[in-house]
Amino acid sequence: MRVTILYFANLRERRGAASDLLDLPPGGDVAMALATIAKLHPGIAAQLPHAQVAVNLALVAATTPLSDGDELALIPPVSGGAS
Repeated sequence: MRVTILYFANLRERRGAASDLLDLPPGGDVAMALATIAKLHPGIAAQLPHAQVAVNLALVAATTPLSDGDELALIPPVSGGAS
């Protein structure tokens, strides 16, 4: 199955791309996708455990199954703002 990965904020900057297409075996879940991304892009691997993950615009857990054509968004923690 093929899943679209969207990177946001510093994950996008470190990855050097806003998105990727990721091929996973049938029955894959979010945890499998994250492990695959970490292997393919070690420069962002350390940040992945801290990112929020959304599938098709809904925040999900690592055990969430994925389907062909899903969109998986990786949203790193955000800090800052007005003092």
